[in-house]
Amino acid sequence: MERKWWHDAVVYQIYPRSFADGNGDGIGDLPGIISRLDYLKHLGVSVIWLSPVFRSPMDDNGYDISDYQDIAPVFGTLADMDRLIAEAGQRGIRIVMDLVVNHSSDEHPWFVEARRSKDNPYRDYYIWRRPAADGGVPDDQRSYFGGSAWEFDAASGEYYFHQFSRRQPDLNWDNPKVQDEVHRMMNWWLDRGIGGFRMDVIDLIGKDVDRKIMANGPRLHTLLQEMNAATFGSRDVLTVGETWSATPESARLYSDPARYELSMVFQFEHVTITFDPAEGKWKPRAFDLVAFKCVMGKWQTELADQGWNSLFWCNHDLPRAVSKYGDDGRYRVESAKMLATVLHFLKGTPYVYQGEEIGMTNVRFDSIDDYQDIETLNLYRERTAAGVAHDAMMKGIWANGRDNARTPMQWDATANAGFSTARPWLKVNPNYAQINVAAALADEDSIFHHYRRLIALRKTRPVMVYGDYLDLLPAHPQVYAYERRLGDARVVVVASFAAEPLRVELPAAIAGLEGECLSANHGMRTRLAPVLALAPYEAFAIACTA
Repeated sequence: MERKWWHDAVVYQIYPRSFADGNGDGIGDLPGIISRLDYLKHLGVSVIWLSPVFRSPMDDNGYDISDYQDIAPVFGTLADMDRLIAEAGQRGIRIVMDLVVNHSSDEHPWFVEARRSKDNPYRDYYIWRRPAADGGVPDDQRSYFGGSAWEFDAASGEYYFHQFSRRQPDLNWDNPKVQDEVHRMMNWWLDRGIGGFRMDVIDLIGKDVDRKIMANGPRLHTLLQEMNAATFGSRDVLTVGETWSATPESARLYSDPARYELSMVFQFEHVTITFDPAEGKWKPRAFDLVAFKCVMGKWQTELADQGWNSLFWCNHDLPRAVSKYGDDGRYRVESAKMLATVLHFLKGTPYVYQGEEIGMTNVRFDSIDDYQDIETLNLYRERTAAGVAHDAMMKGIWANGRDNARTPMQWDATANAGFSTARPWLKVNPNYAQINVAAALADEDSIFHHYRRLIALRKTRPVMVYGDYLDLLPAHPQVYAYERRLGDARVVVVASFAAEPLRVELPAAIAGLEGECLSANHGMRTRLAPVLALAPYEAFAIACTA
């Protein structure tokens, strides 16, 4: 495998609206991010993935873009963006921008023009269909945010297609002019010095609407190969696609260097196994460690020599890792460190979502009125109107709603968690007085410093980056143990997902091995006893000498 700079890198995702407010209006912004770059340098990350900061009416908090070549005033200016790129670069950090080109805002000039008439040159930048024979919607396709995927345009008497909000019309990637416009815009940003793109729902751009094929459409990989050739292919940048539909087979197509598509993709199979088959994330299922290990093992082995994994527990759309997979109460610190250990010793590029490194948790607002997320609000209205009980819907929101990840970053114990001098756009999690950056930095045994040490290890231990993977206890319901090997280098990772002490018998192949303890959250271990007594959520990694 050809080695790339992003193989041993760690990416830190920033949701700008919630990270740091630099001008005191209650909303995070680019100057606020710049003011915290030294914190990120101390953590050791190599890349910042910046959720959208483009000009936008903010119907979906920036994922509805009205101008791809300008910055939303609420976040700052283009000069602020240039300064962020430069100052991050001075600290050895690259900026990856969030590319949202499956759809635009309905306020984008292309769509404004498209609505003027059926023969407008921009009409075919979007997807339009005549009403059905009865005058209703063209078909029964649904939006991910609830309701029909078709919105009627009274002026022209036709419907336009939107997979998300009605204010996020889907772009028509069958139109070569759309491709050319997007490619030109991407090169404009690359020329400004960004380090690459995270591509929002990129597996949807090859859709065939009339055949109701959304993800992995027939032209998807052709479109990505053409994008690669026209933009980033000749540049040394990171590209990662958000692909909820990805399988190991399709992931190899995306990230096989010989095909010239992307660096890697986000797959979500380890996330969706916790969703109810019928009700989805709004009716969560209990975490099943055996199923989780099966999924992770599949991705580790099937992308071992072809393609590359993205490693993550959470992001701006998902619940907080320690609340979802660990224990955000009594064992918050131990389980957060355990989750970090499990993830960072796997093969792939780890992603850390803001606040994960200090163990931020989900939030339980009592009233639906305290939530801001468009998906949460739309689905709450739709499902409660259809008969779902308020309490049942709130339980799903508390577990998996997107605002769990979007409460403001908890910097210290002062008012508004040090995020802003004004009332924040979204309420702060009430636990900020106990869980915050200032407290974490002052404690050498904190979750933050555990992350910092893991990130540093990847720079000095190639076995963590390139070693082969072997699941050592695939059927154990409470322990995740795996081995990484690269030449003579050998690392064994053992992690308990249990909230109580337990004993586990190790396989004969590793029982009795000794070596250097690379990481631990409950006392350093240098020997793999045949029968291990593990504390609640204990995790450690040993570089074995045998």
